[in-house]
Amino acid sequence: MLSRLSALQSCCAALRPCVSVVRLAHTKEKGKPLMLNPRTNKGMAFSLQERQLLGIHGLLPPKVETQDLQAMRFQKNLKKMTDPLEKYIYLMGIQERNERLFYRVLMEDIEELMPIVYTPTVGLACTQYGHIFRRPKGLFISIKDRGHIRSILDNWPETRVAAVVVTDGERILGLGDLGVYGMGIPVGKLCLYTACAGIRPEKCLPVVIDVGTDNETLLKDPLYMGLYQKRDRTQAYDDLIDEFMEAVVEKYGQDTLIQFEDFGNHNAFRLMRKYREKYCTFNDDIQGTAAVALAGLLAAQRAVGKPITEHRVLFLGAGEAALGIANLIVMAMMENGMTQAEAQKRIWMFDKYGLLVKERSNTDANQVGFVHDSPGNVQSFLDAVNTIKPTAIIGVAGAGRLFTPDVIKAMAALNDRPIIFALSNPTAKAECTADDAYTLTDGRCLFASGSPFGSVTLSNGRVFTPGQGNNAYIFPGVALAVILSGVRHINDTVFLEAAKNLAEQLTDKELQEGRLYPPLSNIREVSVQMAIKARIKTFVMEFVYAKGMAFRYPEPMDKNRFVRSTVWNTEYDSFLPDTYDWPGVKYTPLKE
Repeated sequence: MLSRLSALQSCCAALRPCVSVVRLAHTKEKGKPLMLNPRTNKGMAFSLQERQLLGIHGLLPPKVETQDLQAMRFQKNLKKMTDPLEKYIYLMGIQERNERLFYRVLMEDIEELMPIVYTPTVGLACTQYGHIFRRPKGLFISIKDRGHIRSILDNWPETRVAAVVVTDGERILGLGDLGVYGMGIPVGKLCLYTACAGIRPEKCLPVVIDVGTDNETLLKDPLYMGLYQKRDRTQAYDDLIDEFMEAVVEKYGQDTLIQFEDFGNHNAFRLMRKYREKYCTFNDDIQGTAAVALAGLLAAQRAVGKPITEHRVLFLGAGEAALGIANLIVMAMMENGMTQAEAQKRIWMFDKYGLLVKERSNTDANQVGFVHDSPGNVQSFLDAVNTIKPTAIIGVAGAGRLFTPDVIKAMAALNDRPIIFALSNPTAKAECTADDAYTLTDGRCLFASGSPFGSVTLSNGRVFTPGQGNNAYIFPGVALAVILSGVRHINDTVFLEAAKNLAEQLTDKELQEGRLYPPLSNIREVSVQMAIKARIKTFVMEFVYAKGMAFRYPEPMDKNRFVRSTVWNTEYDSFLPDTYDWPGVKYTPLKE
C-alpha cells in the first residue's frame, strides 16, 4: 500500500503544480451544509481542527484521509466498471459531491476518462438524460420564460461567471434533436474547460435553451424533462436568443465568453454571423472543429512533405463542420500566397445529394464558395475520389461507415501518404475505423478520428497510435487566452493561430508513431502553451494583444507566469481561520 501511495503521490506531483503553502479559504458555511456543497466538501480530508471549528466533528468517521487516498479509492472503483454509462454516472456523482476530487481523478487519467465525460459517452448519457438524472448542473431556460431571463440568471448562485456554454439541443453530436436532454453537452464541455485549461469551475455556466423538440420519441416519453411541444421556429426563437445574450453580458460583463454548441445547421451560421461582432462568442462546431482539423492537416503535411497549398481536399458532408473546416483551410492557403478563389477550387464537398456542383438547386448561401463545375459523372463518394483525386478526405457527415474499403484503397492508390480524417461522432458514426484505415493502406495513411480508437498493430508488427481530432485540443486553450486577455470579439484568425500552435506542439517522434496531435495525457500543458508564449512561435494571447483585440490592461509582460498563476488546481483549501498577532500589542488576560 505504501509503495502504491508513494507512486501515486509522485505521479500527482508531476501532473499538478507544486504549492508550498496551503491556500486559506474563507467559508461562511458550517456543519452539514458545508459537506453537502461540492465546492467546499473535502470528504474525510477535513483535519481534526477543521472538523471542530466548522461544526462537523462527529459527522465523519474519525479517520483523516489524504486526497491521494481518496483518489485511489475512486480510481479502483472505476476500474471495476465496464459499462461506459455506469462510469459516467459514477463520475458525475463524484462531481456532485466533491468537485476538487472529481477533477483530480479526471485529470490524472484524462485519456481514459475524457471519452466518458465527453464524446462518445456523453452522447449516450444525453439520450438517457431523463432516466439517469440526479441533480441539475446548469440553467434551464425555456421559451416560456421570455421577458424574464435576467431574473433566471440571478438565481444562479455564482456571480463571477466568465464562460457560458449554451445549446438548444437540436443537433447533439451525431444523434440529432434531443431537446432539453442536450444539457449533458455544455456540462461536459465546461468540465474540459477546467480539466484541460485550469479555468475555475465556479466561473463556468452550462445553459440549455428549451424551445421544444421535433423528436417524436421524446414527445411520447413520460420521463422527458422538457417542453412537450414541437420546436418553435418563429420570431419568438430569435427574440429569446437575443434576450439571453443581452442578459448574460448585462449581468456578467461584455467580455463574458459565450460558446454556442450543437445548434442546428440553419441556426448555427446565422447566429454566429449575427453575434460575432457584438459579443465575445464563437461556435465550437464550426470554428473549434475547423481549428483541430486544420491542425491535423498541418501536422500531416510535415509527413507528406508538401505545403497545404498543394493539397486537394474532399469532404464527406457539407454542413457546418465541413464549411467551418473548409473556410479555415482557405485562410491557411491564402496566408501562403493563394487567392481565395484559387484556394476554394482545391476544396470539394459531397453530401447526401452528391457533389456540390452548379447543376444542383439545393445549395445554400454558406456553400456558394465551394460549388464547382461538374467534373463528370459522379454518382458515389468512390466516384468522387477517383474523379477529383484528393490528397485528403475528411468525413463530417455523421452517416456511418461511408469511407468503405474501396474508398480507402482508392486513396492509397492515388497517394503515397493518403490523409484520412473520419471525424464524425460518436464512434459508431465514424466514417471508418482506425484498423481499416491503417490495414488497407499498409500503414501509409495519416489518420485522425473524432472519437477515440485504440492502437493498431499491422501484420509486420508495426504499431500505430491514431490521432483523435478532439475539439478539446482547441476550445479550452482559446477560452483561457480569451478570458485572461479580456477579448470582446473572437474572429477566425484566432482559430487559425490556435491550429498552427497545436500542430507545432506535435513532436517528430509522436508523428512517427502515427499521431497527428500531442497525447491527450498532456492536454493541460497543450492548452496552457496555446494561451502563452513558450517554445512555439505563435500563440493566442500574444496574438490578440498584438492585433489590438484585448481589452484587459495593462498587458502582462511575462505571459507565461501570468497565465500559470491563474490556472486552477485540485489541491484542497484549508478552512482554518487566518490567525495572527498584532505587532507591538501584548495581550494581557483580565484578572478576576
